[in-house]
Amino acid sequence: MSDHVVFVHGIWMPGGVMAWIRQYLESEYGFRGHLFSYASVRETLDDNASLLADFVSGLDAPKVHLIGHSLGGVVSLRMLAQFDEAPAGRVVCLGSPLCGSAAASSVSRYHWGSSVLGKALVAGVLDEPASRWAAPVTGRRDVGVIAGTRAMGFGRLITTFNEESDGTVAVSETRLPGARDHLTMPVTHMGMVMSRSVADQAAAFLQRGEFLREA
Repeated sequence: MSDHVVFVHGIWMPGGVMAWIRQYLESEYGFRGHLFSYASVRETLDDNASLLADFVSGLDAPKVHLIGHSLGGVVSLRMLAQFDEAPAGRVVCLGSPLCGSAAASSVSRYHWGSSVLGKALVAGVLDEPASRWAAPVTGRRDVGVIAGTRAMGFGRLITTFNEESDGTVAVSETRLPGARDHLTMPVTHMGMVMSRSVADQAAAFLQRGEFLREA
């Protein structure tokens, strides 16, 4: 029986933004993919985590992996932190700001910043990032993180990165303590969800708990 994979999109995006990587992992690796959509700005982090838990539970499968892009990685980890009964499975975070976000912090300084960023990002990235509460998750599940190093994205318009970044999230902001594996790749923040190389690495982690590296 093929393993199930739930794809969780990032902020300001519809669930369909993950359609290509879902189709690729289904056709190339035999996974059974499912797109999860949520209100990334309007709803709270915990509300979205609860909705994800219901979605995963509704699959009625013994093993369900999660692939979250950007804020989707934070939502995925939050769900696993709050729902111990979630089925077994690994997690891959793609460009997720797990240790805060300089770009989001810059936006939040404007009077309109909080309304643009939304409740979920403010709570799970700025107020209390995953690095502070995800230890129980990394302690019992394999979590892999892919960070981009091609600096082309929204973040460069509002902040200055003094290190490698994908243009929106700095590499250091993706280094979740306790994660099983971490990999940097020459992709942009949005390019991750359309990259065959990223999809291959994500599939490798779901299958064996570590990314592929040259001998």
